[in-house]
Amino acid sequence: MLTKGNVERDNTVRVTFVVSLDSEANTVHLLGEFNTWQMSHSLQHQPDNTWQITLNLETHREYQFRYLVDGENWLNDAQADHYAPNGYGEENSVVVT
Repeated sequence: MLTKGNVERDNTVRVTFVVSLDSEANTVHLLGEFNTWQMSHSLQHQPDNTWQITLNLETHREYQFRYLVDGENWLNDAQADHYAPNGYGEENSVVVT
């Protein structure tokens, strides 16, 4: 799930990324064009069994992203703004700011 805030003074938008998982997970990372697909953004586990992180992203852009669960399983966001082919026979989620 994606939640977008208002445009900030520095022309960024606060975007909250939320993943709800049916199974147990030890780690969930957000990888995308905003962090050169590196595992530098760890989502935090919440009491309601969701995982979330909030980032400030530059406005008027589209960013491809995916979630990586336990370093093995890639997930898309069911509420992404749209999807784009990723060259591996799958699609990436896209958020539009």
